[in-house]
Amino acid sequence: MPATFAYWKIRGLGQPIRLLLEYTGTDYEDKKYVRGPAPDYDGSEWLNVKYSLGLDFPNLPYYIDGDVKITQSNAILRYIARKNNLCGETEEEQVRVDIMENQAMDFRNATVRFSYSPKMNELKPGYLKDARNSIEQFSRFLGSKQWFAGDKITFVDFPMYELLEQHRVLEPSLFDGLQNIKDFLARFEALPKIAEYMKSDRFMGRPINGPAAFFGAS
Repeated sequence: MPATFAYWKIRGLGQPIRLLLEYTGTDYEDKKYVRGPAPDYDGSEWLNVKYSLGLDFPNLPYYIDGDVKITQSNAILRYIARKNNLCGETEEEQVRVDIMENQAMDFRNATVRFSYSPKMNELKPGYLKDARNSIEQFSRFLGSKQWFAGDKITFVDFPMYELLEQHRVLEPSLFDGLQNIKDFLARFEALPKIAEYMKSDRFMGRPINGPAAFFGAS
């Protein structure tokens, strides 16, 4: 029986998980809940079932794999990663994974605040400066390695790909002079299962964010 992954019909927190499921060849249903249009952004399609699924902490995204029911995006990523030996093998790799798991979430939280702010255009110059500083830090951390934990891919490469790709959409010049970051993006997209998924009708390139966002809502 396939697992069920559920999230809003956007990339958001869901896209790294979808990418990881595809990379690992996991049999799963990709359930997408839809919000209504402005001004209410009706979420009743999700709210009507939210407390009927047996989730300890009902929220999106959720992942159901037989008797295992998980919420929280990083918990879902780690669960899938443990089943596929993608949490790092050496102590050094595992430490780098732990660091990047949290750095990625910090980066994402800043991105979400910017993307959903009514003052987005006013905030954009300052945000781009901060984003460039963050991406330079990621570039230094990556160095000459193939992946963020080392020479073997781990689950943290999936949220990092998604976040960097979103910023490539926002402002491509953020990556000027950072060849290792550009190479990382290209390397990820060239992974056979990822490349196949991105060419399929199952892949969702847009929207990045929900309908209330000022960036990536369409």
